[in-house]
Amino acid sequence: MAKENISLLIIFISLSSIFYHALSRRPSATNITWWCSKTPHPEPCNYFLSRSHHRYTFKHRSDFRKIIVQVAIEQAHKAHDQVMEFGTNCENKHQKAAWSDCVKLYANTVLQLNRTLQGLKSDRSCTDFDAQTWLSTALTNIRTCQSGYMELNVSDFITPVMSNNLSQLISNSLAVNGVLLKRENVTYTNGFPSWLSGHERNLLESSSLEARANLVVATDGSGNYRTIQAAINAAARRRGSGRFIIHVKRGVYRENIEVGLNNNNIMLVGEGMRNTIITSGQSVGSGSTTYSSATAGIDGLHFMGRDITFQNTAGPLKGQAVALRSASDLSVFYRCAFQGYQDTLMVHSQRQFYKKCYIYGTIDFIFGNAAVVFQNCIIFVRKPLKGQANVITAQGRNDPFQNTAISIHSSRVLPANDLKPVVRNFKTYLGRPWQQYSRTVILKTYIDGFVSPLGWSTWSPGNNFALDTLFYGEYENYGPGSSTRHRVKWRGFHVITSPKVASQFTVGSLIAGRSWLPATGVPFILGL
Repeated sequence: MAKENISLLIIFISLSSIFYHALSRRPSATNITWWCSKTPHPEPCNYFLSRSHHRYTFKHRSDFRKIIVQVAIEQAHKAHDQVMEFGTNCENKHQKAAWSDCVKLYANTVLQLNRTLQGLKSDRSCTDFDAQTWLSTALTNIRTCQSGYMELNVSDFITPVMSNNLSQLISNSLAVNGVLLKRENVTYTNGFPSWLSGHERNLLESSSLEARANLVVATDGSGNYRTIQAAINAAARRRGSGRFIIHVKRGVYRENIEVGLNNNNIMLVGEGMRNTIITSGQSVGSGSTTYSSATAGIDGLHFMGRDITFQNTAGPLKGQAVALRSASDLSVFYRCAFQGYQDTLMVHSQRQFYKKCYIYGTIDFIFGNAAVVFQNCIIFVRKPLKGQANVITAQGRNDPFQNTAISIHSSRVLPANDLKPVVRNFKTYLGRPWQQYSRTVILKTYIDGFVSPLGWSTWSPGNNFALDTLFYGEYENYGPGSSTRHRVKWRGFHVITSPKVASQFTVGSLIAGRSWLPATGVPFILGL
């Protein structure tokens, strides 16, 4: 086996092989202790299963999987109720900002866990791959809630909720499902199953969407609404759940927009990234959390965006300032631009695909814990503040069983116009580890010469956090900055030479794109 194969799988195998062999056997049906001992966190597993009002029997590992997800749901409901109660205790705007995020995030966690359990109870409802995606999202939501309190220095306020062991229960669910996922022989051959109906195909490339739009937004009053959010709200009140197209005419829309949970199948269509611009300027420096600073926040399933610029104008002095935050499962952004400085694009969670997009930023400007592929995109690195270094990615995988990663494929990494004259004054890195199991790969991409020969950065100078547990890989890149001769020597960094390893991070494998992307009409490369 090639060296990089071993490196890629070693963490997963070491943690999962014991689960696989143990869970393959069948002990007595009521032996909760035995089953829980095979999880990463046996103590909360034992505690909550033993005290549950349900009477559990385990005949197979799939039964155990459903039960531990059920227990996680029960604790998630309790945690959400606790978070709601905290609202009356908010004493300042920072506490209220962080609390507001957590209300959304814990509600989303309950939704993801319920979605998983319902899917697992119906063989046709979801695959093990789907379940791993939704469980990964549930865990990411909790981490994001914690991050908000930490960055606004009000972490003590949320401590009671953080002590209910929910993260460990979800981690157990990920581990057990990961065993089944490891054994599952998922192939996507013969046909293209779709989550979109036939008449919705090719929307992303259609030239006649204005006539087919359900609603039109125009700043001059020539449409149904003057603001995008008003049209989104109207879409949320519609009957039915089919694709809903909102045509956003050329103009600058100064607003923050939210596509909420259960407002699914929304498509925003602009008139070109130079012409249709959604812009705002919220930031951590002005009192928002990173999560809530987003100019656009997308949570509804199956979102599609085309020919729009999402912009955050807070500037480099205001710290984290998000242009777009997406947690939309099976979402697509086509010919869109994302402009900001630090934390421009928050690929928060779920499965996402970006095609022919432009992404501008300075520090950690593509970050989050989604399973996301960027294909034929241009990544523009901007001029940071004096003394700062540029870092393109900060991937947030914090559990070894999460099926998440940032994959940049057949794209280009270039200096933006403001950086070009002073490019030698600043260092630029491809990424750094935000969380312990951070995972990012660069495949067949042009890397310009301004990228540091080291390629990758530690989280902070002298900090060895996650260098052995992350997975950073480069495969067949080209350009003056693509040489791996002087790259970092971390255990977690890999010069990938095997197409089999590289293909794990393609559209076909990382986001199971063959099963849903063809119906969108967006052009894509399935493999390498």
